[in-house]
This record gives sequence, structure tokens and C-alpha cells, in this order.
Amino acid sequence: MNRACVFCGSSSGVRASYAQAAQAMGNALIRRGMGLVYGGGNVGLMGAIAETMMRSGGEVIGVIPEALVQRELALVDVTQLIVVRSMHERKAKMAELSDAFIAMPGGFGTFEEFCEIITWAQLGLHRKPCGILNVDGYYDPFLNLFDHAVAEGFVRPANRLLVTQETDPERLLDLMAAWVPPPTEKWISRDDS
Repeated sequence: MNRACVFCGSSSGVRASYAQAAQAMGNALIRRGMGLVYGGGNVGLMGAIAETMMRSGGEVIGVIPEALVQRELALVDVTQLIVVRSMHERKAKMAELSDAFIAMPGGFGTFEEFCEIITWAQLGLHRKPCGILNVDGYYDPFLNLFDHAVAEGFVRPANRLLVTQETDPERLLDLMAAWVPPPTEKWISRDDS
């Protein structure tokens, strides 16, 4: 894994542990020589992880739609800031640039981005590890929903294995580095020629 895409909040949340976890994730990526791909903002957890990595000389690539440059206050002092036209283009570019995907605490945008990337894995569009950094149990209800979907027959047990979870950034990255894609049916054929 050379670069990890981290989906996280443009808010810092109510607990100091969320920003501390973003800084810890940034430091863990630096220690492994990995780059960061993220949403391009300088506020909230996005700003915390990007600024942590930039201070240590890490590679940081921000991808932000034109409409959010002012709203999320784009962090221009990064290795590369890519301004795109839409959220759809943002997600496609982030996926293209990344070798792994991590969800940290965030809101609807974080949930949507992470669920879309899991769906792409389920459909066979990529075979990259997807992980959740579950800070202070933030994602417990989300993970319970995934398990409930398996129990109710809406998610195959093999597809539930597409999501790795951990509470510590270093251990999460270890698990993701060792991750082997589960055998899943490829639902969509792509002509790669």
C-alpha cells in the first residue's frame, strides 16, 4: 500500500479523541512511508490528518469539488490539490489514486463515500482493502448494521469480510496490509483493453 484514502469529517466532533485519532493516523501513515488521499479541506478531522502529515513531510493529495473549495476551506499547502467539478468526480479520482480506504469518524458524506467504495469492492470494481478506524466506539452502530444486513440476508457473509475494523491506527494498517480479498462473485465485467 503506497497511499491510503481517508474519509473523515469536516468537523472535529465533540470528543478530543477524534482529532487525536486523526493525528495518530497521519503519524502511522508517515511511519510506513504512505501517502494520504483525502477530501482536500483544512477544517475538522480532514485538516487534522493532512496538517499532521504535511508537518512531517508526507505526501498529501487533496481532492475537492469547486463548490466546496470555499465552504470547506481547501488546504492549499499540500503536495497536490486537485479541484474537480463534482462529488462523483471527486470519489472516482480518490479511488484511482488510492491503494486502500479508511473511514474515520464523520457524517453523512463519510458514510456515503465509504459505503460506495465497499459497494465497488462488492461489485468487483476494485480489490483494495477497506477499513474503519472505530474511535471510541463511534462506528459500533454502523458495524452492527452491517452484521444485521448479513443476518437478514441482504449482505453475503463473504462481502461482510470486505470491511476491516480496528481501534488503533497501527493495528488497522497492519490488518489492511495483510488483507486478502475474500472470494466474491464479480458482478460487473470491465473491458480493460
